[in-house]
Amino acid sequence: MNLKVRKNAVREKTWKLVVTFQNTAGALAMESFCMERQLPGRLIPVPRQISAGCGMAWCVAWEERELLGEALSRFAGQVQEQHRLWL
Repeated sequence: MNLKVRKNAVREKTWKLVVTFQNTAGALAMESFCMERQLPGRLIPVPRQISAGCGMAWCVAWEERELLGEALSRFAGQVQEQHRLWL
């Protein structure tokens, strides 16, 4: 297995949109939907600053949040909350 290791790979903190879900199925469905459409973001563990129904959240740069309009509309019934966080 060939894994690339990044030395000193520390993400710079920026404002992020963090979307929490009522359950894991909703989070995984959002991930699949966004990946198929090459929408920005990734699944992350729910940050300690907030709580959620499941332990995963969708995270995207604050500047790219508008690109998720279709996804957020489609999964509105499964989205628990949306947060602006400094991560």
